[in-house]
Amino acid sequence: MPPISPCPYMLRLKRGPEQGPSARGVVQVGDPVPDLELETTAGKVRLSQLRGKKVVLYFFPKAFTMGCTRELKRFAELYEEFRKAGAEVIGVSVDGLETQRRFAEKYGARFPLASDAKKEVSKAFGALRATGTAERVTFVIGPDGVVKQVIRGLKKAEEHADRALEAVKSL
Repeated sequence: MPPISPCPYMLRLKRGPEQGPSARGVVQVGDPVPDLELETTAGKVRLSQLRGKKVVLYFFPKAFTMGCTRELKRFAELYEEFRKAGAEVIGVSVDGLETQRRFAEKYGARFPLASDAKKEVSKAFGALRATGTAERVTFVIGPDGVVKQVIRGLKKAEEHADRALEAVKSL
C-alpha cells in the first residue's frame, strides 16, 4: 500500500486488488489511466499513445469563466517548464471543440484542450459533477500510464498548474 501523503492536495488512497478505476468509478492514485480517445484542438489523441511520457490531464468546469481562465493562463505560463520536465499537458472540459479553440487562442495555450461534449472522459475519470460540468481536478500520470497524483480542492484554480509542475518534477 502506498504511504498516505502528508499534503492534503495530493491524494494517495488505499487500493484494492482491482485494476483500473476504483469501484466508485473514480480514477485514483495507482490506477492505470483509462484508454480513451480525446478530441483536442491538436487533433485526436488516445491516452495510450502518450505512454512513455509524463502527462498532466487537468479538468476544468467551463471555458472563459474567471477561475478557468486564470487556470489556463497559469498552465500556459508554465508550459515550457512542463516540457523541460518531459511532460505533456492536456486540458479537458465539456465545452465544444470550437469553444476550446477560441479559449486556447485567446489566452495563448500552446498545449491541446480537449472537448468532452459527450462527457465520457469526465465520467471515466470520476470528474463529472451533477451540474453536467467537469470538476476542477488534475491527474498527474507517469510514463507507465499510471496515475501518480490527483490534485483537487485547491482554493485558487491557478494553483493546479504549480502543484502539477511540482508533481511532474518529482517523477
